[in-house]
Amino acid sequence: MLELKDCAFPLLVEIKPTTKIEEAFDKTDVAVLVGARPRGPGMERKDLLNENAKIFKAQGEAIDKYSKKTIKVLVVGNPANTNALIASHYAPSIPKENLTALTRLDQNRALSQLSEKLSAPVENIKNVIIWGNHSLTQYPDVNHGEVLIGNKNKTLREAVKDDKYLNEVFIPKVAKRGAEIIAIMRKSSASSAANAACDHVHDWLVGTKPGEFVSMAINSNGNTYGIAEGLMYSFPVVCKDGKWKIVNGLKIDEFSRQKLKETEKELLEERKMALDI
Repeated sequence: MLELKDCAFPLLVEIKPTTKIEEAFDKTDVAVLVGARPRGPGMERKDLLNENAKIFKAQGEAIDKYSKKTIKVLVVGNPANTNALIASHYAPSIPKENLTALTRLDQNRALSQLSEKLSAPVENIKNVIIWGNHSLTQYPDVNHGEVLIGNKNKTLREAVKDDKYLNEVFIPKVAKRGAEIIAIMRKSSASSAANAACDHVHDWLVGTKPGEFVSMAINSNGNTYGIAEGLMYSFPVVCKDGKWKIVNGLKIDEFSRQKLKETEKELLEERKMALDI
């Protein structure tokens, strides 16, 4: 609270701290669910899901009971995709499209890597996609991205001119960036995750720029990419009037198709574990 106040944000009117879940979610418009149990030594993925299921069951139930039915929920706490799925399961009166998970951090990481590689400002790069899970199986996809160099737009593959780098170095670099930060800082990324959460909520509420799409982990129903329905899967989306819409119909090559299915497989396994719990 002290630090938030000390930022002197012009739009920050009041802060109400509470440990009571019914107060925290009372008539909520937007909820950013940050807290989650991190993986400890020797913990398997099922153990992690088991611990987080308790947290997100309670939060889902509170959202269902106390919040506005129009609430917009962003899950940041990992494993974010499946935690969002659990929260959605326990908030049956809230539309499925109103619960999302954060992959904007991965998108921002991808933009940063490409900016450095091309010596181009990040604002000149657009339409990089994060597909699937916020995990090591995620697929940072440059095939639909563009970069403005000088006064000319180029595809990212045309600009980078190095498929080996894009397919073998760039993808794992983005996927493992969180672990890299933990190795250096001895704790998870904080400022960059908070910034990405702000980006996610901003674009959801205010809208995406014309001709640009962003990555959000959302309910997979209605996608045209052959991804199983009922998952919380990251897709390219455009946002308008407080709603998101999947950018369907993008051309997917065989390499990308395999990557999309790999991350889908992991999410199907996580969903089964979560449902068993």
